Amino acid sequence: MAFPRPQSLNGLILVGFGLVALPLLIAIVWALVNLDRLAEQSEQLVVTGITAAEDNRLLSQQVDSLERVARQYLVLRNEDSLNLLQQDAEGLEQRIEKMSPLAEKANADSFARSILVSARRIVANLSDTEFTDEAGEAVVAEFATLRQRVTRLSLTLSNHIELELNRLQDSTRRAQQVSAWQTAALVPGTLILVLFFTLLVAKPIRQIDRAIAQLGKSGFSRPIEVKGPSDLERLGRQLEWLRLRLLELAEEKNRFLRHMSHELKTPLANIREGTELLLDGTVGELEQPQREVTDILRLNGLKLQQLIENLLSFSAWQSKNEVLTLSDFPLRALVISVAKAQRLALKAAQIQLKLDVEDIVVTADRDKLRTVLDNLLSNAVKFTPTGGIVTIRAKSTPVSFVLEFADTGPGIPQHETPRIFEAFFQGNQEQGGHIAGTGIGLSVVLECIQAHDGSVELVNSDEFSGAHFQIHIPQKREAANQRIAANA
Repeated sequence: MAFPRPQSLNGLILVGFGLVALPLLIAIVWALVNLDRLAEQSEQLVVTGITAAEDNRLLSQQVDSLERVARQYLVLRNEDSLNLLQQDAEGLEQRIEKMSPLAEKANADSFARSILVSARRIVANLSDTEFTDEAGEAVVAEFATLRQRVTRLSLTLSNHIELELNRLQDSTRRAQQVSAWQTAALVPGTLILVLFFTLLVAKPIRQIDRAIAQLGKSGFSRPIEVKGPSDLERLGRQLEWLRLRLLELAEEKNRFLRHMSHELKTPLANIREGTELLLDGTVGELEQPQREVTDILRLNGLKLQQLIENLLSFSAWQSKNEVLTLSDFPLRALVISVAKAQRLALKAAQIQLKLDVEDIVVTADRDKLRTVLDNLLSNAVKFTPTGGIVTIRAKSTPVSFVLEFADTGPGIPQHETPRIFEAFFQGNQEQGGHIAGTGIGLSVVLECIQAHDGSVELVNSDEFSGAHFQIHIPQKREAANQRIAANA
């Protein structure tokens, strides 16, 4: 079941940002609300504590004042002292009344009422005109009990405030713990969300990146499909249209090369046949100058034939219509055959050919390997100066055979080395001969070697001043026979 998601990249980014930011925003709002609540409770508790301490102090002072006036009244027995006594009693009642809300919260209202009852009883007893000295002393003695009740009230209120302070501290610690748990949950949760939305965006981007890399390597056979936001899918469809267009252009180019090559082969075959007839003396013996001109025609005809065959091979490999026909054959005989076919070019350029080829039997496509040898030898002849040397080596290894082509020409510049196997790439080095190359000779060589699961590379060598190519072609049959012999 597909979950609903934004169709565009911008919408996906906004939703991802919102989902990442929402938990953080909620945590911040929750922390602010709790911080405000704790601050308000703390402020109220501070005010309550200060007020309670002040009320306790004033209550003790009023009890002391009430006792002092009572003792004065016992001595003076006048109306002014009695009025002062009643005023102090009223002030005590007002103070108790003011403290009653806090006393109720602290469950100390019974202490407050007992203080009021004691104070009223003392004032009522002293207001009696018939009390004796002994009765007065007894009434004054009740102040000790009154003071004890005031002390117990103050202690109860202080304990209540301390308890509220402890509760506030517990609430603060719980809020801190909740914030810590929220933070601990937000970090991995945020990372998971970021990773999730990154993958949603990164996957189609990787598909686009692979598609562009595929097109850059002329890989037009695989369809391009991008899944993700609508704008990236639209870009994928544009890349698919581009792939189809490039595929059409590549097919048109290959068709053109095939048609052109076939059209050229027919007149070229007639030219070569006529040249051979002239050299064979079929139409009469040729004089030496005429034979030299005919040799030049024959040599350039061979070069043109090789160029056309390269074009045909390149077109076949590009369209993937070429298959290998493997067979066993002596490698030395094939190398000598290729060298004889180009003896005129070697003789005309006064180039010495050195062969160091082991007499081994290899398994490969004979025609494709001949094409490889023809192209590499032809390249060596082109770039080797008059009087130079071209060396061909071949040897076998336990699982492959190695071919080496080297010359004494100017070599390949370092900056051109990465591109020498590209189709139609031609370097800046001056070429010999009358027929310029097409730039696909080494490309055809690479295709033929890779078809054999082999490798070809340009190696740095102090032995030769020019280019030095080394080819490895695996011998699967030979390796299999060796394994069978080892297990026997």
